[in-house]
Amino acid sequence: MNQLLPDGLLPRAAQPADLDQIAALLTDRGEAADAVDHRLIVEDPDAGWESCAVVVDADRVVSTVTVLDETLILDGLEIPAGQVELVATDRAYEGRGLVRALMGWAHQRSAARGHVVQVMIGIPYFYRLFGYQYVIPMPHTRQVVAAPPADDGYVVRRAAMDDIAMMASLQDAEQKAYELWMPHSAPCWRWLCARDGSSQLLVERDAIPVATARITPPDEDILIGEVAATEPEAALALVTYAQSLDGDRELAVKERPGSVAGEALDPFLAPRPAEAEAYYVRVGDPVTLLDHLRRVLSARLAGSGLGDGDGEILLSFFGSHVRMPYRDGAIVGIHAGGAMQAPGSAGGAGIAPDLIGGLLFGPHGIAGLAERHPDVYPGQRADLMRALFPPIAADLLTLYLP
Repeated sequence: MNQLLPDGLLPRAAQPADLDQIAALLTDRGEAADAVDHRLIVEDPDAGWESCAVVVDADRVVSTVTVLDETLILDGLEIPAGQVELVATDRAYEGRGLVRALMGWAHQRSAARGHVVQVMIGIPYFYRLFGYQYVIPMPHTRQVVAAPPADDGYVVRRAAMDDIAMMASLQDAEQKAYELWMPHSAPCWRWLCARDGSSQLLVERDAIPVATARITPPDEDILIGEVAATEPEAALALVTYAQSLDGDRELAVKERPGSVAGEALDPFLAPRPAEAEAYYVRVGDPVTLLDHLRRVLSARLAGSGLGDGDGEILLSFFGSHVRMPYRDGAIVGIHAGGAMQAPGSAGGAGIAPDLIGGLLFGPHGIAGLAERHPDVYPGQRADLMRALFPPIAADLLTLYLP
């Protein structure tokens, strides 16, 4: 990556000697907690300095980016994923293509790590410039408008490193109700327990952990997120605890519809806001991703009852297409082809290339996308395409609360 940009700027892998300058840049463009997060990541043996890149002007760091290893789980299948975080550029160097260069590095790094998709949280619109699309809905933030009944049977405390296994177990039990989920990685759990930007909470009844959540620091309005509970009253105890911290600060919760906590907290929260927020998703190589998903697609095909005998599934992205031959309900290959403008006449489906992420991971499925986009259509085998590409309910855990 060590190729000069205009004005002699040099993008390169970050080094330990860059730590203080990266910290200053992240603090200036974000907050001091970002610098703490960066240090935790690059000094962690499971991430390390190779996860970070910078652009330098002589010996001055003027832009930076970090890539994290993540795992999406779709219908039980693990999908290696990358997440771009801690992007910052010195104000005096904006508009020179530095982020574009670093995002190119990030995607190369991600592919080299075996990631077949990228997910991220980012500022509105900007990351569409680099191949990302809004795909997976984020949980809504809802204000707490009433106090739940107190229950003295619960103890809420700050969690520590020794509690990671139990917190992960509580989250896993919650997330497995979704078709698509992303757990915190082992290193991310360590960072969460050590960072300044949020704290982990654990709720116990008779010394048995029954709920967990994250809470924002005391110098901000209070936000509770990632609430996972085995019983409704444990989720309510988290709100009671937060309300006891400081009555003058606003208190809100990141909702988790359909969960134990979500159902318990809903009566005490303001109505759901109308604004739509979503995680970004980037699919750099749809053929590689579809090949990775063959087990999932085969299971859907077999379950549909529409894949008996031998056949072929045709999916066109207009500028290119894939053919997926199947035999007795199992997809046996993914074959790439060139431009195909009229897949419907060949018995296939059409999907705009910038909607592939939504097709595979979004809440609408191919039928819902077809209702919203003229360049998506299931074609003559609509029943089969709906079975292969259904709506997906998702739950993602990320380093930063969305």
